[in-house]
Amino acid sequence: MTAGVREGHQALPRTTDVRHPSRLMLHGLRPAFAAVIRKRWDVEVRNADRVPATGPVVVAANHIGFLDGPMMAIVGPRPVHALTKEELFSGPLGAFLTGAGQISVNRDAPDPRALRSALRVLRDGGVAGLFPESTRGAGEMVSAAGGAAYLALVAGAPVVPMAFLGTRLPGTDATFPPAGSRLVVSYGEPIPVAQQDWPRLRADVRALTETIRQAIIATTREAVQATGIDLPGPIPDPAPEASGAVTSKDEK
Repeated sequence: MTAGVREGHQALPRTTDVRHPSRLMLHGLRPAFAAVIRKRWDVEVRNADRVPATGPVVVAANHIGFLDGPMMAIVGPRPVHALTKEELFSGPLGAFLTGAGQISVNRDAPDPRALRSALRVLRDGGVAGLFPESTRGAGEMVSAAGGAAYLALVAGAPVVPMAFLGTRLPGTDATFPPAGSRLVVSYGEPIPVAQQDWPRLRADVRALTETIRQAIIATTREAVQATGIDLPGPIPDPAPEASGAVTSKDEK
């Protein structure tokens, strides 16, 4: 999401002229949307108390199924404005996502508008959500983009790792899991991040990105062991290092 961020980037990107993503549906109707999901699937939220109750927060999660994005936004303890690939923002679905306060992001080019929208959420004390893997996978988390780290460093916001289980079953490519399936959202311990003014160097972003990646892996392993629900692929190995590249590919 943060392609084009350079060494020596100006201290605090301006967001006062950026409109906050819509709050009406996400904040007002979130319980109703959550009830719809819970009616169709058996949803378990673990360790919700690890999400700070107030103040800016960045949540960063693994990404294995289509439901991860909606669940990130609505079933947790706080509403989340998640970075969502711009390809979904067309027709009725696009209108719905915009009304639901999700942030369109170009995955293939620098997108300062998406960056500033997410920073506006954080500076107003809200929660911004990202999927550092950039796209749906089997849960391996072998690499991570640097958007979550960059946002946290600019805003001085803690990063809470998340893990999704059950949103795609092993051996399947189904868009949605069968009705009645058990879906798990699990939160890890928050990573405190102090606001870092200029210069915010790529090395700093890379280091925090790797910390976030490792935390997501640890949260995922903890959830798998606690619930017995398998990932579509193998349990992540913490050994491979993330590139920490500062890119635009932190999306749903």
